Amino acid sequence: MHAELRVNEAGPWVIEVAARSIGGLCARTLRFGTGMSLEEIILRHALDWPIASLERERRPAGVMMIPTPRPGRLEAVHGLAEARVVEGIEDVTISAHRGQELIPLPEGWQYLGFIFARAETPDAVELALRAAHAKLSFVIG
Repeated sequence: MHAELRVNEAGPWVIEVAARSIGGLCARTLRFGTGMSLEEIILRHALDWPIASLERERRPAGVMMIPTPRPGRLEAVHGLAEARVVEGIEDVTISAHRGQELIPLPEGWQYLGFIFARAETPDAVELALRAAHAKLSFVIG
């Protein structure tokens, strides 16, 4: 099952619930002992090909889909270097490009990018994601 929620001052809001695997860049958070990606494991299973192991790395991991704060055109992104050095952060990927028209969820469909973290506890992962996000600022005109 795949589920996405938006959490704000008013609480959690369900954006999507679907019978599908996690997709796109978010699948990077899952690591398997075989070195296979989630997509490869799914395809091997569907084709009845052998899968050496389904054992997943046990270290907590998470991804934040960077929300679009307001509509407009992306002009600049600041704070990337600072966000990338936050303890526990593995990567910050900005997928929106300069000049791109942005429409926030739920009307829009895209995110500004993704922040990936891995740490010793789920709480530490969440703190790393929030700290990295706080370092970022987006100029939207």
